[in-house]
Amino acid sequence: MDEKKIFAEMVNILKAYTKDVTLLEKATPETHILNDLKVNSARLVDVIIKCEDVYGISIEDDEADKIRTIGDAVKVIKEKLG
Repeated sequence: MDEKKIFAEMVNILKAYTKDVTLLEKATPETHILNDLKVNSARLVDVIIKCEDVYGISIEDDEADKIRTIGDAVKVIKEKLG
């Protein structure tokens, strides 16, 4: 699966956890999930769990700790699907 498809799915997943979904219209791989999208850290855990469910993967805690931007999430998912 290519990065564009994973990115699009990440934006779709984040819609449920972002207070202001209009922020996702301008999202880039550099968009910071906590700071730019105002997703709180507890919701970020839910986002990661949702990614695991959608992609049928398991994201370890140390990998999850590295996810700060949408691009970080895409990178982890792409590696897991590799």
